[in-house]
Amino acid sequence: MPSESHRDEDLFESQYIEKYLSEYASVSSIVREALPFELIATVGGVAAGIILSGMTDELGMIPGLLVIYPGVLGLRGNISSTLGSRLGSAIHLGLITDLDRHNPELMNNISGSLILSVITAFILGILGHYVTLALGFESAGVFKLTLICVISAFTSGVILSFVAALLAVGMFRFGFDPDNVVTPSIATIGDIVSMLMLFLSAKLVVMF
Repeated sequence: MPSESHRDEDLFESQYIEKYLSEYASVSSIVREALPFELIATVGGVAAGIILSGMTDELGMIPGLLVIYPGVLGLRGNISSTLGSRLGSAIHLGLITDLDRHNPELMNNISGSLILSVITAFILGILGHYVTLALGFESAGVFKLTLICVISAFTSGVILSFVAALLAVGMFRFGFDPDNVVTPSIATIGDIVSMLMLFLSAKLVVMF
Protein backbone atom coordinates (compact mmCIF):
# COMPACT_ATOMS: atom_id res chain seq x y z
CA MET A 1 0.00 0.00 0.00
CA PRO A 2 2.67 2.59 0.88
CA SER A 3 4.49 1.86 -2.40
CA GLU A 4 1.27 2.33 -4.39
CA SER A 5 0.60 5.60 -2.57
CA HIS A 6 4.09 6.86 -3.41
CA ARG A 7 3.63 5.86 -7.04
CA ASP A 8 0.33 7.77 -7.20
CA GLU A 9 1.97 10.84 -5.69
CA ASP A 10 4.89 10.65 -8.11
CA LEU A 11 2.49 10.23 -11.03
CA PHE A 12 0.42 13.22 -9.91
CA GLU A 13 3.55 15.32 -9.45
CA SER A 14 4.93 14.42 -12.87
CA GLN A 15 1.58 15.20 -14.51
CA TYR A 16 1.40 18.53 -12.70
CA ILE A 17 4.94 19.47 -13.76
CA GLU A 18 4.24 18.45 -17.35
CA LYS A 19 1.05 20.53 -17.41
CA TYR A 20 2.84 23.53 -15.90
CA LEU A 21 5.68 23.33 -18.42
CA SER A 22 3.25 23.07 -21.34
CA GLU A 23 0.94 25.88 -20.19
CA TYR A 24 3.19 28.41 -18.44
CA ALA A 25 6.88 27.63 -18.86
CA SER A 26 7.15 26.69 -22.53
CA VAL A 27 9.12 28.98 -24.84
CA SER A 28 6.09 29.62 -27.03
CA SER A 29 3.85 30.61 -24.10
CA ILE A 30 6.51 32.93 -22.65
CA VAL A 31 7.05 34.68 -26.00
CA ARG A 32 3.34 34.78 -26.81
CA GLU A 33 2.40 36.34 -23.48
CA ALA A 34 5.35 38.68 -22.99
CA LEU A 35 5.98 40.03 -26.51
CA PRO A 36 2.89 42.28 -26.80
CA PHE A 37 3.60 43.86 -23.44
CA GLU A 38 7.29 44.34 -24.29
CA LEU A 39 6.24 46.20 -27.43
CA ILE A 40 3.85 48.32 -25.40
CA ALA A 41 6.70 49.01 -22.99
CA THR A 42 8.76 50.42 -25.85
CA VAL A 43 5.92 52.76 -26.82
CA GLY A 44 5.55 53.75 -23.16
CA GLY A 45 9.18 54.83 -23.05
CA VAL A 46 8.54 57.14 -25.99
CA ALA A 47 5.47 58.55 -24.21
CA ALA A 48 7.56 59.28 -21.12
CA GLY A 49 10.03 61.13 -23.33
CA ILE A 50 7.22 63.22 -24.79
CA ILE A 51 6.11 64.20 -21.29
CA LEU A 52 9.69 65.18 -20.44
CA SER A 53 9.88 67.37 -23.55
CA GLY A 54 6.91 69.32 -22.20
CA MET A 55 8.71 70.05 -18.92
CA THR A 56 11.22 72.54 -20.33
CA ASP A 57 9.86 75.42 -18.23
CA GLU A 58 10.03 73.41 -15.01
CA LEU A 59 13.54 72.18 -15.81
CA GLY A 60 14.66 75.78 -16.16
CA MET A 61 12.83 77.04 -13.07
CA ILE A 62 14.00 74.20 -10.80
CA PRO A 63 17.74 73.66 -11.15
CA GLY A 64 18.63 70.08 -10.30
CA LEU A 65 15.36 68.61 -11.54
CA LEU A 66 17.10 67.09 -14.54
CA VAL A 67 19.58 65.37 -12.21
CA ILE A 68 16.88 63.60 -10.17
CA TYR A 69 14.75 62.72 -13.21
CA PRO A 70 16.55 59.40 -14.08
CA GLY A 71 16.59 58.46 -10.40
CA VAL A 72 12.84 58.99 -10.06
CA LEU A 73 12.13 56.78 -13.08
CA GLY A 74 14.54 54.08 -11.94
CA LEU A 75 13.22 54.18 -8.38
CA ARG A 76 9.62 53.81 -9.41
CA GLY A 77 10.28 51.12 -11.99
CA ASN A 78 12.45 49.01 -9.67
CA ILE A 79 10.09 49.10 -6.69
CA SER A 80 6.88 48.64 -8.68
CA SER A 81 8.32 45.82 -10.81
CA THR A 82 9.51 44.06 -7.65
CA LEU A 83 6.03 44.47 -6.18
CA GLY A 84 4.51 42.93 -9.31
CA SER A 85 6.89 39.96 -9.11
CA ARG A 86 6.13 39.39 -5.43
CA LEU A 87 2.39 39.54 -6.08
CA GLY A 88 2.77 37.05 -8.94
CA SER A 89 4.62 34.64 -6.67
CA ALA A 90 1.98 35.03 -3.95
CA ILE A 91 -0.78 34.34 -6.46
CA HIS A 92 0.96 31.15 -7.67
CA LEU A 93 1.26 30.04 -4.04
CA GLY A 94 -2.44 30.70 -3.46
CA LEU A 95 -1.78 33.43 -0.88
CA ILE A 96 -3.61 36.05 -2.95
CA THR A 97 -6.77 35.19 -4.85
CA ASP A 98 -8.56 38.54 -5.03
CA LEU A 99 -8.12 42.25 -4.42
CA ASP A 100 -9.03 42.01 -0.76
CA ARG A 101 -7.78 44.84 1.47
CA HIS A 102 -8.08 42.48 4.45
CA ASN A 103 -5.54 40.10 2.91
CA PRO A 104 -2.31 40.63 4.93
CA GLU A 105 -0.07 39.32 2.12
CA LEU A 106 -1.46 41.85 -0.34
CA MET A 107 -1.50 44.80 2.04
CA ASN A 108 1.96 44.07 3.47
CA ASN A 109 3.45 44.04 -0.01
CA ILE A 110 1.76 47.31 -0.96
CA SER A 111 2.64 49.00 2.34
CA GLY A 112 6.26 47.88 2.09
CA SER A 113 6.44 49.21 -1.47
CA LEU A 114 5.13 52.62 -0.42
CA ILE A 115 7.48 52.88 2.55
CA LEU A 116 10.45 51.98 0.34
CA SER A 117 9.34 54.61 -2.15
CA VAL A 118 9.23 57.41 0.41
CA ILE A 119 12.55 56.48 2.05
CA THR A 120 14.47 56.15 -1.21
CA ALA A 121 12.85 59.31 -2.64
CA PHE A 122 13.95 61.26 0.43
CA ILE A 123 17.52 60.04 -0.03
CA LEU A 124 17.34 60.72 -3.78
CA GLY A 125 16.32 64.35 -3.21
CA ILE A 126 19.26 64.96 -0.90
CA LEU A 127 21.71 63.24 -3.24
CA GLY A 128 20.32 65.13 -6.21
CA HIS A 129 20.99 68.46 -4.48
CA TYR A 130 24.58 67.69 -3.58
CA VAL A 131 25.39 66.00 -6.89
CA THR A 132 24.09 69.08 -8.71
CA LEU A 133 26.35 71.31 -6.62
CA ALA A 134 29.30 68.95 -7.07
CA LEU A 135 28.90 69.17 -10.85
CA GLY A 136 29.13 72.94 -10.60
CA PHE A 137 25.49 73.69 -11.35
CA GLU A 138 22.98 75.73 -9.40
CA SER A 139 20.48 73.79 -7.28
CA ALA A 140 16.92 74.71 -6.36
CA GLY A 141 17.72 73.64 -2.81
CA VAL A 142 17.66 70.41 -0.88
CA PHE A 143 14.15 71.07 0.47
CA LYS A 144 12.53 71.66 -2.92
CA LEU A 145 14.22 68.72 -4.64
CA THR A 146 13.45 66.37 -1.77
CA LEU A 147 9.83 67.53 -1.63
CA ILE A 148 9.40 66.95 -5.36
CA CYS A 149 10.93 63.47 -5.08
CA VAL A 150 8.79 62.43 -2.11
CA ILE A 151 5.51 63.77 -3.52
CA SER A 152 6.04 62.21 -6.95
CA ALA A 153 7.25 58.90 -5.50
CA PHE A 154 4.36 58.54 -3.05
CA THR A 155 1.59 59.54 -5.47
CA SER A 156 2.92 57.38 -8.29
CA GLY A 157 3.51 54.58 -5.78
CA VAL A 158 -0.15 54.57 -4.72
CA ILE A 159 -1.33 54.48 -8.34
CA LEU A 160 1.14 51.81 -9.45
CA SER A 161 0.54 49.60 -6.41
CA PHE A 162 -3.14 49.42 -7.31
CA VAL A 163 -2.33 48.82 -10.99
CA ALA A 164 0.20 46.08 -10.15
CA ALA A 165 -2.28 44.26 -7.91
CA LEU A 166 -5.06 44.61 -10.47
CA LEU A 167 -2.84 43.33 -13.29
CA ALA A 168 -1.44 40.40 -11.31
CA VAL A 169 -4.84 39.12 -10.19
CA GLY A 170 -6.58 39.91 -13.48
CA MET A 171 -3.97 38.29 -15.74
CA PHE A 172 -3.94 35.13 -13.64
CA ARG A 173 -7.73 34.88 -13.88
CA PHE A 174 -7.53 35.16 -17.67
CA GLY A 175 -5.00 32.33 -17.81
CA PHE A 176 -1.83 34.41 -18.21
CA ASP A 177 1.30 33.97 -16.11
CA PRO A 178 1.60 37.23 -14.09
CA ASP A 179 5.40 36.93 -14.17
CA ASN A 180 5.37 37.35 -17.97
CA VAL A 181 2.93 40.25 -18.03
CA VAL A 182 3.10 42.36 -14.89
CA THR A 183 6.77 43.39 -14.92
CA PRO A 184 6.93 44.85 -18.46
CA SER A 185 3.47 46.37 -18.08
CA ILE A 186 4.19 48.04 -14.76
CA ALA A 187 7.55 49.27 -16.04
CA THR A 188 5.79 51.02 -18.94
CA ILE A 189 2.96 52.42 -16.88
CA GLY A 190 5.48 53.36 -14.20
CA ASP A 191 7.51 55.49 -16.60
CA ILE A 192 4.43 57.40 -17.75
CA VAL A 193 2.88 57.80 -14.29
CA SER A 194 6.22 58.78 -12.72
CA MET A 195 6.81 61.44 -15.35
CA LEU A 196 3.31 62.84 -14.88
CA MET A 197 3.65 62.90 -11.10
CA LEU A 198 7.12 64.47 -11.34
CA PHE A 199 5.68 67.13 -13.65
CA LEU A 200 2.75 67.85 -11.34
CA SER A 201 4.95 67.82 -8.23
CA ALA A 202 7.33 70.31 -9.84
CA LYS A 203 4.37 72.52 -10.79
CA LEU A 204 3.07 72.37 -7.23
CA VAL A 205 6.44 73.26 -5.71
CA VAL A 206 6.91 76.15 -8.15
CA MET A 207 3.47 77.55 -7.24
CA PHE A 208 4.35 77.67 -3.54
